[in-house]
Amino acid sequence: MDFLSGVRAVRFCAALALAAPACASGARAAPPPKVDVVAFGLWGDQSVFASEAAGAARIVARQYGHGGKVVVRANTKQRGDATEDSLRTTLASLGAAMDPEREILFLILTSHGDQQGVGIATPREKSFITPIELREMLRESGARLSVVVVSACYSGNFAEALAEPNTLVITAADADHASFGCRDGAKWTTFGEAFFGEAIARTKTLSDAFALARSRVAAREQAEGYDPSNPQMAGGAHVLERLRGE
Repeated sequence: MDFLSGVRAVRFCAALALAAPACASGARAAPPPKVDVVAFGLWGDQSVFASEAAGAARIVARQYGHGGKVVVRANTKQRGDATEDSLRTTLASLGAAMDPEREILFLILTSHGDQQGVGIATPREKSFITPIELREMLRESGARLSVVVVSACYSGNFAEALAEPNTLVITAADADHASFGCRDGAKWTTFGEAFFGEAIARTKTLSDAFALARSRVAAREQAEGYDPSNPQMAGGAHVLERLRGE
């Protein structure tokens, strides 16, 4: 081998050595999933829930959406767009168009709640969506991977009923306590402000966002003299793995 040929061979081997880690890294990294965001402000008698639904959808879509669809519906004192029927129809429509192995449904419900479930208030009627009813809606939708956030009093009931490896459930309270901050004219509830308004933008994972939000909620409740709401996070091992792209 002459001198020039030897130089070329050395340069070629060096280029291969530099390229190999990048190629190997690229082979391991999965593209981020599309996330379809659905946010329903269900209790129309107080404007905070419409505000929270719109703000939460915007933040989640910006952080996790990657081109997924965004659907926001809210009830007001004059309008009843966010109902059990419209939620079921929305979930079914999005689920039918999703790739169940790659795409994620991110559902946000914000309202009042009690031991029965999460409340709906339109100008014409008041009702509830129970955890079992929501579980059936998700199953019927065909979406395999989902995140469900319920910002309401006693919403831990939803974690108990829905959480499993393909469904991550985050709630503003446990099954036995109220959550706070649902004032007419407010931008966020206490949990909504901590989780959506502050923690998601400051963290890299939903687990970290929840941990930060939970600590901020606890500190605020203690300072204001409220009983702890004990926000909950359960299930979702497969969802969290997919969101990290591992």
